[in-house]
Amino acid sequence: MSRKNENTSFLCAHCGKSVTALTNGSYRNHCPHCLYSLHVDNIPGDRQSRCRGIMKPVDVRFSGKKGYQIVHRCETCSTEKVNRAAFDTDLPDDLNEIIKIMTRRLHL
Repeated sequence: MSRKNENTSFLCAHCGKSVTALTNGSYRNHCPHCLYSLHVDNIPGDRQSRCRGIMKPVDVRFSGKKGYQIVHRCETCSTEKVNRAAFDTDLPDDLNEIIKIMTRRLHL
């Protein structure tokens, strides 16, 4: 599947909000409103996972190379994936949701 086909609008399976495709050359793989994702890839971009479970945002990391990254854990199979946060777009990731994730982690 080409990157152009991956970069499409979708309805979030968790919150139901409409999510537009990114226009900055990248593609969106999680909802900017609630930060949830779907388990659709085995290898990033392949869309070959048969699981299709909802991926809950469970942590936020910082990488000097990739910036802020959201750690997602599949609620069906417990697989974890890391996705770059999107801030430089017309519909950026909700910073309040990122702060909530970081705060939850600190209280565990």
